[in-house]
Amino acid sequence: MRLPSWLRWLALLALCAAYLQGGLVKAMDFAGAIGEMQHFGLAPAVPLAAAVIVLELGASLMILSGFYRWLGALALAAFTLMATFLANRFWAAPPAEQFMLANAFFEHIGLVGGFVLVAWEDLSRRAAARTA
Repeated sequence: MRLPSWLRWLALLALCAAYLQGGLVKAMDFAGAIGEMQHFGLAPAVPLAAAVIVLELGASLMILSGFYRWLGALALAAFTLMATFLANRFWAAPPAEQFMLANAFFEHIGLVGGFVLVAWEDLSRRAAARTA
């Protein structure tokens, strides 16, 4: 049984919502985006901030539009996995911060899984369409 197309699109929008919001906020406050890169020790901060904005918005739009959806989903999965291990290192945090960081870590791992499923479904649909 398949989801109605409108519900499927809303689910994809929900999956991409944080990346759309994050990309837009970073684009509107580029100095803040640079500061975020510097906070995590990433250099060079300016091109990395720009790349993150392009990735978050571009990959989200790929997923929502269906244009190479699998590629956009895998890009956000890889980005999220890397960012999670960088920003949510609960095992190295002081005890008072571990609970919140662990929650964020595992929530982001869930997002990675969701994006992998989106990519798998899209590639499966493409393969089925080629053999039909």
